[in-house]
Amino acid sequence: MEFAGKTVLVTGAVTGIGRAAAEAFLREGATVGVNHLDQSPLFADMADALRDAPGKLVECEADVRDAHAVMHMIDGLAKETGRLDVLVNNAGISQVKPFLETTEEDWDAIIDTDLKSVFLCCRAAIPHMWAQGGAIVNIASELALSGRAHFASYTAAKGGVISLTRSLAREFAPSIRVNAVAPGPTRTPLLEKEAQAPGHKEDVDEIPLGRYADPREIAESILFLASSRASYYCGDVLSPNGGAVMR
Repeated sequence: MEFAGKTVLVTGAVTGIGRAAAEAFLREGATVGVNHLDQSPLFADMADALRDAPGKLVECEADVRDAHAVMHMIDGLAKETGRLDVLVNNAGISQVKPFLETTEEDWDAIIDTDLKSVFLCCRAAIPHMWAQGGAIVNIASELALSGRAHFASYTAAKGGVISLTRSLAREFAPSIRVNAVAPGPTRTPLLEKEAQAPGHKEDVDEIPLGRYADPREIAESILFLASSRASYYCGDVLSPNGGAVMR
């Protein structure tokens, strides 16, 4: 119950890794801002399923690509709860497409959702954390460490997340610890969508552990980096990937 009395915001939090992270913080007693965009039915189902958990869920509907919407969401959550202790930048999309077929619109969509949103949310959240301290956990990808054909825009965005993480860690330590998690293949709706792309192959046999991660396993790394147990982590990247980076 380390997070009892604390406020956590998780972006893209009604499915996949985001939902698993929100649930983990909720069970640790936190008030969790659950960000989504036009997915209120999923939030309602989530809130109903977790109604007996010790923490509290707060719906935070906003487009994290929009600076005004982000500022309104974060200021509103901090005002409602009286604080903001943890930010988890999880919202993201991907696209499987050959590089020479990638349009400018494709590129902008990935960069805005996966990288610009991290910039906007950190910029809005840090002033609320500065005096009391806090932790930011940015979700990157193991593909940012290894690269992959047909994922140029996604890997570029996630590589940017890692670089941004390290720059912010240097600028705002020791008051705010900024770290990243770079998950390997994880059984989420995003992975299922990628698997349906023409020509895409995700061979689980190439992963040394022989399986995809469960989102709850990734959530454990997020929870750890946000906790006092990670008090000496600064600008680090944890990559729970089942050995996928050794492919």
